[in-house]
Amino acid sequence: MNIYESAEDYLEQILMLLERKGHARSVDIAAGLNVSKPSVSVAMKKLRENGYITMSSDSMISLTDKGYAIARKIYDRHQALTKYLVQLGVPENIAREDACKIEHDLSEESFAAICSQIV
Repeated sequence: MNIYESAEDYLEQILMLLERKGHARSVDIAAGLNVSKPSVSVAMKKLRENGYITMSSDSMISLTDKGYAIARKIYDRHQALTKYLVQLGVPENIAREDACKIEHDLSEESFAAICSQIV
């Protein structure tokens, strides 16, 4: 699963929307990631062409199994890292931002070690 960080962010955002709202649309993705709708359109085209998402005739976006696996991994890392940083005393808003930066590059070994320390 070698994929660019920005694509991981889009997949994670789709998963978050699906879990929170029950659906994902381009406009919601743009708002969630603070990017333009044309940027989302380009990204969705690439994700669809690579088999990570599907789009229905009414423009609802769904994750394929392959896309879900990546989104789930990144989202789980994000949540765990945020929790860990908050435990260390980092304010939650900063912890969320920092977790987003760390989640993509952290090794499995380091992530496992962090998870073992989360209360």
